[in-house]
Amino acid sequence: MKLDDGLQSDNIEDRRGQGDGGGGGGLGGILGSGGHLGLGAMVVLGIIGYALGIDPRVLISGAEMLQGGSQQASQPVTRAGQPPADDQTRRFVSGILAENEQVWGQVLPAQAKIRYVNPKLVLFDGETSSECGGKAQAAMGPFYCPVDQKVYLDTSFFAEMKSKYGGGGDFAYAYVIAHEIGHHVENLLGILPKIQQLQEQARSKQEANGYSVKVELMADCLAGVWAANANQKWQILEAGDVEKAMATAQAIGDDRLQTASRGYAVPDSFTHGSSADRQKWLTTGLKSGTIQSCLPLMQ
Repeated sequence: MKLDDGLQSDNIEDRRGQGDGGGGGGLGGILGSGGHLGLGAMVVLGIIGYALGIDPRVLISGAEMLQGGSQQASQPVTRAGQPPADDQTRRFVSGILAENEQVWGQVLPAQAKIRYVNPKLVLFDGETSSECGGKAQAAMGPFYCPVDQKVYLDTSFFAEMKSKYGGGGDFAYAYVIAHEIGHHVENLLGILPKIQQLQEQARSKQEANGYSVKVELMADCLAGVWAANANQKWQILEAGDVEKAMATAQAIGDDRLQTASRGYAVPDSFTHGSSADRQKWLTTGLKSGTIQSCLPLMQ
C-alpha cells in the first residue's frame, strides 16, 4: 500500500502511556452508551465462555449497538499528542485517518447530501475512558463510540493481528481503521440510532443479532467505498493488497471464529457476519465506490 507521508490528520488524540498497560484487541465494534458494552465487547465476552485456546484480546470482532502502522511498536509517549518522531504506528494511523477525512469529506456530501464531520481517533494502551460509559479496554479491540464520535484503538492491536491471525500488511490494517470510520459514517447517515431502536424493540436475541450483522457488514462495505475512492485519488493499492484485506475479512467471520473456538458455528448467534459475507460486502464497496451499493443491507 502506498502512503503519502506528508498527509497527516490533526484529529489524533494520543493517550498512550496514560493507561494501565496490557495488549490485545479486536476489530470493529460500537460501544453502547449508559455504561453498557456494545455487542462487540459482549461477543468477545461470549466467546470467552466457549473459547478453547483463543485469546479474547485478539478476537477481531464487530459489534452492535445496545443502550444509551504498518509496524507495531510499544513506544512510550513523553507527552500526550507529542509522540517520538520515529513513532511509525502513529504516523501510519494518522495518515490513514487523513485519507478517510479527505475521501469522506467529498463522498458523503456528493453521494448522500450530508456534511462529513471528522471524528477523533484515540490511541491508547491498556485502557482509557470514553463517553459511552465505563472504561475502554484493550480486550474490546478497536471500536467506535457514537456518543463522543470517537474511534478507540489500542496500539498493540496490529502486532496481535499479525502474530495471532497471520494477518498483516498496510492495507489490511487500513481496512480495520476504515471499518471503524464506516461506523461513524453510519452514525452521520442516521443508521445507528435507527438500528439501536430496532434492537431495543427486538423480540429475540436472534433478531437483535441480525441487526448487528447488518451494521457490521455495512461498515465493511463502507471501508471498501473508502478504499475505492482513495485508490482513485492517490493510487494507494499495490499488488496483493486486496488479497490481504480479503484474507483478514475471512479470518474474522463469525463462522470462522466460532468454528476455531468450539468446533462448530451457530448462525443465529452471529453478530458481525460470516467470512463469506464480510468478503462479499468489502468487495461490493471496493467495486462500486458508492454508498448506495451498501444500502441494500438496511432493507
